[in-house]
Amino acid sequence: MSIEVRDAEPSEYDAIGKIVEAAFAADGQLDAPDSAFYAGVLRDVAGRAGAAEIIAALDDGVVVGGVTFVPRGGPMADIAGDGEAEIRMLGVAPDAQGRGAGSALMRECLDRAARDGGRDGAPGARRVVLSTNTIAHGSHRLYERLGFVRDPARDWTPVPGVDLLCYVREL
Repeated sequence: MSIEVRDAEPSEYDAIGKIVEAAFAADGQLDAPDSAFYAGVLRDVAGRAGAAEIIAALDDGVVVGGVTFVPRGGPMADIAGDGEAEIRMLGVAPDAQGRGAGSALMRECLDRAARDGGRDGAPGARRVVLSTNTIAHGSHRLYERLGFVRDPARDWTPVPGVDLLCYVREL
């Protein structure tokens, strides 16, 4: 096993979208009756690639995960404020979980945020934020292992029945 993380290639967007959707579904995050819309959002990697950075995780050359990294603000930022980068839509194929792909994707986002804040070369972010569903307990453990802490004051509900927790990590 050899996990590699890098910018996703456009030819990989479809696979990443399906993987992220499958990861969210396996976690129970797409069980609500009206979740078909969000499943489509998760699959639309090409649609968010112009407004954020898409990072792929590969295991021995096969795409097994992806994440949307938002350097600072812009249309893909849900909760990031001034000086904050945001991590969104992290997913690892259910049959590839536990091999380090999720951690590798998170570390790459943290490195990018600290280093340069993103592809435009602006100064790095001061902190990284993310939202996660209350039921995504495995994800919560990953974030906490990487030094993220809960910020309950920033929890939010994007649509009725979907409660999101905010996690923050200072850089």
